[in-house]
Amino acid sequence: MAHTAQLSASGATPPVRRLKIGFVLARSFTLSAFAMFIDTLRLASDQLDRSGRVLADWQVLGSTRHLITSSCGVQVAPTSDIVDPRQFDYIAVVGGLLTVQQPVDYETIRFLKHAASKGVPLVGLCTGSFILAEAGLMKEHETCVSWLHYHEFRERFPDHKARPDRLFNLERKRGSCAGGSSAADLAAALVRRHIGADAERNALEVLQIEKARSQFDIQTRQPLYEYFNDSRVMAALISMEQHLEGGITIEQLAASVGLSRRQLERLFHEKAGISPAVAFRRLRLDRARQILLTSKKPIIEVALDVGFINTSHFTKEFRRTYGRTPAEIRDSAARDRAASDHSQRGRHRGGRGPAFV
Repeated sequence: MAHTAQLSASGATPPVRRLKIGFVLARSFTLSAFAMFIDTLRLASDQLDRSGRVLADWQVLGSTRHLITSSCGVQVAPTSDIVDPRQFDYIAVVGGLLTVQQPVDYETIRFLKHAASKGVPLVGLCTGSFILAEAGLMKEHETCVSWLHYHEFRERFPDHKARPDRLFNLERKRGSCAGGSSAADLAAALVRRHIGADAERNALEVLQIEKARSQFDIQTRQPLYEYFNDSRVMAALISMEQHLEGGITIEQLAASVGLSRRQLERLFHEKAGISPAVAFRRLRLDRARQILLTSKKPIIEVALDVGFINTSHFTKEFRRTYGRTPAEIRDSAARDRAASDHSQRGRHRGGRGPAFV
């Protein structure tokens, strides 16, 4: 779908086709995910911060006109009844608290199923992917979920493919994101695809976002302690995460949970299958990998950030853990992002519709 106006054969400039998004807000929806996504659209849609809907348009859809309360208490009024979903290029479902028994009503579920049957792409923002999965609309698709909600997603939908490492995912007729600021990244990807790189850049600059992250970027890593149910192991791991740059010994960690070093080592082997030293190294290297993929810091600075005193030792341990050096990991990620950007530019020039990769 090309949104940039071009001269027709008669010489007249045809009207600009706007990117149109319909929003479905769950009860107790996450305000930040909604705000980041819609403000990226707003700022990309016009120039000079006028908030005009020149290149994009959006509606908040509702089966009633009752106010919808977010998880923080702020309320949003629907701006449109539920209409033909083919009026929109995408339908974005904004989820929220998972404790809400019926986040959207049956009429809204019917609308989402109807949209899917008509080929309208559906996007789950934050826990909106839970709503789509509950409606049976994510079975053949890979879902991006926050690490915070990954285990619950797997429990509810054991036959679904889910990723807690990526920030967002776009594929075929579905999209999903982890929530929070990743909603802006997903919105920026759609803006770049359907409106253009200049519009994306304008929106991000006003939002004070240096650069949108791609779907190949990773989430902040899930804390290792989430995997264990022993309070002493969890406490030791939390202390490790607070001292990734060094400054604490295994003896001190053991003392902090009322154990000797030998007792702590036996406990870790029993509960985690690894020693405290190995767990500490894994945490430090996981953090290093995250920094390498999300920043341009020199490798020596990354090594120092996670407690290694020189690059040779850091590189050796990193390669032993991940099979590649820090430089190779960073270069591979850069090539993936470049390939993604090239593919998106090609689709934009070709004027293709809104179908996901």
